[in-house]
Parts: sequence; structure tokens; C-alpha cells
Amino acid sequence: MCTWALCMQQDSLVYADPKKQERYDRAYMRMASEWSKLSHCTRKQVGALIVKEGMIISDGYNGTPTGFPNDCEDAEGLTHWYVLHAEANAIMKVARSTNNARGATLYLTHSPCKECSKLIMQAGIKRLVYLDAYKDPSGLELLRNGGLMVHKLEDLPSR
Repeated sequence: MCTWALCMQQDSLVYADPKKQERYDRAYMRMASEWSKLSHCTRKQVGALIVKEGMIISDGYNGTPTGFPNDCEDAEGLTHWYVLHAEANAIMKVARSTNNARGATLYLTHSPCKECSKLIMQAGIKRLVYLDAYKDPSGLELLRNGGLMVHKLEDLPSR
């Protein structure tokens, strides 16, 4: 049995008490879900939070790069190729700061694509908690094969 501080220091990931971890996972996911509402995309709104040592160090949502119009889809409803995914935005935001994501947990409303999964691994993120599965599971497979802890929340009641 370890104390909270010792477990956080050893793993940099989870609380010793599974019920407490679940409570925090759900709270952070509700925040990521709320953050997704800032997206201007109409097909899918995705939110992300990066949490390290009990602190939110970055956030993101899917959308166009800075300086582009906020239209994520074309007239036919197809997503523009240059739209950034929520997790990529969150990783880029922490990269511009004095912090880093090494050992952090990523909370993501939708599981990552395979391209973003490579970014997640390279950023040093060690744990992923997601709510909804992306159509292509290869991103999750890559993360699991790369040694990340992957956890799917089954439901997220508003409370």
C-alpha cells in the first residue's frame, strides 16, 4: 500500500485508491467534454486535457490553425485537411510552454487517430483516458503496443 504522494511519484499516473482515480478521471473528462464545445467543427467536437502531477497543464479542441477561418468543413460537409485534432492542439500548446507532458495523462473525448497517437507517444504521455471510440482502432493499438495505459470511460453522466 502506498500513499498518494508516493504513488504519484512512482507512477506519475494514478491514485492508489481506484475509487478516487475514477472520480478524478470522470471530473477531468467532464472538463474535456466542456472544452470540446469551444470547437467550431460541426461534424465532431473533440476536447482534450493534459494532466500532470494533479495539475492541468494544457487543453485543446479540434479546429483550424491560428489565422484560418473557423470553418472546419467544406460545403459538402467534409473536414478540411488542415484541421487540427484536439490532442495535437493540446500537445502543441504544452510544447510552447515551459512545461512538458512527460509522464502525464491525456483526457480525450474521442480516442486518437494513428497520427495523433504517434504525437502522444513522442510527447511522453503515459496514460490515456477516453470516452468515445474513433472509427479506426489502430491509434489505440499503437498506444497499447507502446506501453501506454489506456482506459475507456464507459459513460459520463453530467452528475
